[in-house]
Amino acid sequence: MKINKKLIKELVDNLEEFKLTELEYSEKDTKIKVSRQSKVSQNISPEITIEKNNKKIETITGTEIKSPIIGTAYLAPEPGAKKFVETGKKIKKGDTVMIVEAMKTMNHVPSPKDGVVKSVNVEDGQPVEYGQTLVVID
Repeated sequence: MKINKKLIKELVDNLEEFKLTELEYSEKDTKIKVSRQSKVSQNISPEITIEKNNKKIETITGTEIKSPIIGTAYLAPEPGAKKFVETGKKIKKGDTVMIVEAMKTMNHVPSPKDGVVKSVNVEDGQPVEYGQTLVVID
């Protein structure tokens, strides 16, 4: 089978142009799949409302730091160690806020900016989904 480099290049360009993480192309018995690992995504100034029994308890605004992958969230580098972040703690851009482990690979999740931790939205050892809000900073 001859590899069509032009087609692959076009698929990769489409990934970038349409901000996709994965693209698949099939024709007869040929199947091409291109993908890229996405970076941590965040929304600037979202508003999160926490409710209990239909009563508004708290509204949090700030920058959401979301999980870049599906995996298990760890709040500290090892069991019993000091947590990376806690509510009220000041952090700097690039500081690790959490580790998300997937397939025995530890993925450090960095802070996208300087700020103060408003909330930590996951428990240590909790399974997380892609795009799930892990931490909110302001």
